[in-house]
Amino acid sequence: MSISKEDIICIIPARGGSKGLPRKNVKKINNEHLISRPIRHAIESNAIGTIIVSTDDPEIAEIAKQSGAIVPFLRPNHLAQDLTTTEDTLQHALISYEDLVKKKFELAVFLTATDIFRNPNWISQAIEKIKNHPDIESVFSGHRTHKNFWEQQEDGTWIRVRDWMKEYSSRQIRRTIVREDTGIASVSRAWLWRDGRRIGDKVLILVNDDDFTGIDIHHEEDLQLANCAIKIRSDLNSSKN
Repeated sequence: MSISKEDIICIIPARGGSKGLPRKNVKKINNEHLISRPIRHAIESNAIGTIIVSTDDPEIAEIAKQSGAIVPFLRPNHLAQDLTTTEDTLQHALISYEDLVKKKFELAVFLTATDIFRNPNWISQAIEKIKNHPDIESVFSGHRTHKNFWEQQEDGTWIRVRDWMKEYSSRQIRRTIVREDTGIASVSRAWLWRDGRRIGDKVLILVNDDDFTGIDIHHEEDLQLANCAIKIRSDLNSSKN
């Protein structure tokens, strides 16, 4: 089956009641509202037919519309709480919009406003990957790391997540694992979202080595760090040119 641009929907959740950084989605980074950044990236990917912001907040909704997204309805209050899951939010937005327009989408893209170091090409690459692999359920961005990870057991002791992490060696040659960063860029079969699942079991990961993708804005210092990181990257790019 051929999947066209019109068969692809992007949903960006952005509630108004953030706690760590109040009103974070309307804060600005590099003179751009946080909610505007993923909308711009989705547009720049040139691979998505419908871009929706799911929000309970009229101010966020207005900024989202001005940035090029659709806000066909405000999210109900019970889906805008601290413990509301991303899965519930995506399921509600997808099913509600499909009911509204009487259309079923084939692919669903998830982006967040707080993961800001995103290459728009990663979105289009993820979409192409899932188009070309009918057996794959989800494609998403992941960051490669050589760090060791430990997990605390019920008795309080600690064990390595993988046995091979016992072997210490040079960072350049040792094995790595990948951190899941679905908020940077992810695309799934839309039926997964309808079932209340964000990511399937059969996946492909677009691995990146960009350490800045670890900056996720939830507190004031994250916002300041992100602005500094953008300036650093801009200055470095200018010096190369």
